[in-house]
Amino acid sequence: MTRILGISAYYHDSAAALVEDGRLVAAAQEERFTRLKHDASFPTNAIRYCLAQRPLEAGDLVVFYEKPLVKFERLLETYYAVAPAGFRQFRLSMPVWLKEKLFLKQELRRSLAPFTEGDVPLLFTRHHESHAASAYYCSPFDDAAVLCVDGVGEWATTSAWHGQGKDLKPLWQIDFPHSLGLLYSTFTAFCGFRVNADEYKLMGLAPYGEPRYMDTILANLIDVKPDGTFRLDMKYFDYCTGTRMFSHEFRTLFGAEERGTDEDLRRLDMDLAASVQAVTDLVMTRLARTVASETGARHLCLAGGVALNCVANGEIWRQGPFERIWVQPAAGDAGGAVGAAFSAWHEHLGNERTLTDDDAMQGSLLGPGWSDDEIETMLNGMGAQFSRYAPGELDDAIAEEIAAGRVIGWFQGRMEFGPRALGSRSIIGDATDPQMQKRLNLSIKGRESFRPFAPAVLAEDASAWFKANIDSPYMTFTDHIDEATRLSVDDTVTGIERVNQVRSSVPAITHLDYSARLQTLAPHRHGALHGLVSAVKRRTQVPMVINTSFNVRDEPIVESPGDALRCFLNTGMDTLVLGSFVLKKEEQPPLEPPARRATEAPAVEASELRSFARQVGGAFLLLALLLAYLVSPLLVLLLVPAIALILTGEIVPERLRNAHRLWFAGAEKLAQFTSPILLGLVFFGVLWPTALARSLVGGQSRFIKSGRDAAAATYRVDADAPSRLSDPF
Repeated sequence: MTRILGISAYYHDSAAALVEDGRLVAAAQEERFTRLKHDASFPTNAIRYCLAQRPLEAGDLVVFYEKPLVKFERLLETYYAVAPAGFRQFRLSMPVWLKEKLFLKQELRRSLAPFTEGDVPLLFTRHHESHAASAYYCSPFDDAAVLCVDGVGEWATTSAWHGQGKDLKPLWQIDFPHSLGLLYSTFTAFCGFRVNADEYKLMGLAPYGEPRYMDTILANLIDVKPDGTFRLDMKYFDYCTGTRMFSHEFRTLFGAEERGTDEDLRRLDMDLAASVQAVTDLVMTRLARTVASETGARHLCLAGGVALNCVANGEIWRQGPFERIWVQPAAGDAGGAVGAAFSAWHEHLGNERTLTDDDAMQGSLLGPGWSDDEIETMLNGMGAQFSRYAPGELDDAIAEEIAAGRVIGWFQGRMEFGPRALGSRSIIGDATDPQMQKRLNLSIKGRESFRPFAPAVLAEDASAWFKANIDSPYMTFTDHIDEATRLSVDDTVTGIERVNQVRSSVPAITHLDYSARLQTLAPHRHGALHGLVSAVKRRTQVPMVINTSFNVRDEPIVESPGDALRCFLNTGMDTLVLGSFVLKKEEQPPLEPPARRATEAPAVEASELRSFARQVGGAFLLLALLLAYLVSPLLVLLLVPAIALILTGEIVPERLRNAHRLWFAGAEKLAQFTSPILLGLVFFGVLWPTALARSLVGGQSRFIKSGRDAAAATYRVDADAPSRLSDPF
């Protein structure tokens, strides 16, 4: 058996995924274990979960989701292009690179040591290659166009691919700094939300506005060609040179300052959200038509952070030429771990694909699960009051609770992989309750009132309620309520009045524009939630419920029964379902949930402690001899602690753990004072003069071109040449 561990880390949403003989068997994000939303640290806990059965052995592989040294090249090219501007960003980014990222191969080997036995090769895919592989190899298609759109990987921000059989061929790309993802993030920041975290909030805000600034954006910020390729005018953006996304010219163009995080939303924010969403829809639909024409494929696969924009995905479905579209449910960087592993299996090892009727994500239920015995032991240990139900009885009992207007915490089976709750770690409510959206937003989720909730609808009933008749098992498409839906609707009315009546029958899951980010439920993917919604349909004749993630604002989705219990007790949820067990809030005595499961950083290995002793002890030996020669022979006594340090490292290195920790903590404090000075000397004394000299002899940055080129038919460039996975470059 060949096992391949895919890893994404060190930017946002770190994750690990395990592929065994071509089958995805486990995947999880680090944030679910550490409880730090969008955690970017090395995914120690996610790896521990994936490798719970046994460590990696000789013959297995580890694959990192991008090539770090190519990304470093892009950063240096950026500073060359913008110098003498850009020092603030240079000063912030370089210490991280010089301390960790330039030595990522060694850092990965050190962090992986507790999980490996023998010599396990370490491979590196390209960032967009990981995205493309996560989309195509996990899809149910044997021939498909693949489109990856995000902020930026190494160089590519948009890339087109053609997948056939086991082969995934790059076609072309658009390079940094021209990025649809970063354009969207710029508006996210200007409207007072967090970059790389809150783009979905901007998407949710868009229906409240009018796209009155769409022409302004297209005339000034981005030039879009008929094939969908684009170029930004960089004078409006600051992400290459500073620590903000937008420049002074951006503010001037829209005649306003950015919204503060705690300030009220403005009409401007709503209109800007609607406008940049309309531009995103335009670019994505044009790109989709282009790859359809160039590949002749009838199917499309999507990945990259922009592929989580379900509004744009819905527009591609409605306007595009594809028979089927499949979106990777973990389309962002977390999914890169899955793509990296599959890329190694098919491209590096050359294995053929084996297609099934369904996709390879198995409903995206790839995380940890908890048995009823484990849950019951926890509940008994706490003194909780609960009832136990058989599966069929459980569905009917909870359907009654939902019909009575109670809010349900729903914890079943294995945890979802990706940003969406898909029926295993969900909060469930009645879609027909006119107060449910407000109640969930304010008293449970603690989030903005303008954000709607997703309907989980039985797949067999979706076409009777929604227009597009699209399969959306992973909440990756937006659809609209079908005007022909019949539920307590007066047959004598038509048009918008009829739409309003239909919308009023399911008010908790429709947006201002009658849209909904729907999840279609099939029993083979999400059996537990399908069974519950089937029971709700029998009880109410409505084949859907609200399905929102089991968490509160600024926290990750719950991972364990203890996480679920803490969330339940601290919010306005009425009922908690943990496997076969049901807890009602009003029946509970004062409870203290179990402590959170400890998360661990990898221990410092003895070899690293030994190396630390040799390097530091050796430096002190030289210093002692020098001081004894220059100052006083008595200072030769400094040789004693230096020799003692070296000997301790050789004989009992474990005793140096505290010294190792204190040394590096002190070095980090010292670097806060010295590194800005040293980096300033490098930037202004070396990098800027070198860039100036290069420009004088006609050298040009890879991405120096900015703004509109009326003579150009396209802004695409050739795809990066394939590279060996064994090479970080």
